[in-house]
Amino acid sequence: MATVSSSSGSTAAQYGLAQLRLQQTRRSAEQAEQTAQILQSQAAAARREADQADERARQMEVDASKAQSNAVRARQGLALLQTTGQNEARLTRVSSNAVVQQSGQAATTSAAPVVNAQGQVTGRVVNTTA
Repeated sequence: MATVSSSSGSTAAQYGLAQLRLQQTRRSAEQAEQTAQILQSQAAAARREADQADERARQMEVDASKAQSNAVRARQGLALLQTTGQNEARLTRVSSNAVVQQSGQAATTSAAPVVNAQGQVTGRVVNTTA
């Protein structure tokens, strides 16, 4: 009967050891599961942040495109103003030159009387209201 008792003591110890290993394995599995849930939560948060960053980047690209269009329109407007100013300056010079030439011609060119085919002198203004 001594052998039976030693063998049953050994079996009880093995059973206790098996139970201990089972509890440790259960705890390890629960910790692994908690770690996995935490990592999944962190990954989801990182995805949300990345999506928000992508959206901000897209909005910045849209804003940059609008700013570029505004800059192009501003440059075109400036070029138009400069061209208009240059044309006005040219027109002013041309009209000034024309006025000078006309006044010079008027001073140097006096209306000479013209004799018509009947021998009458024309080109003079005569006041006929008397």
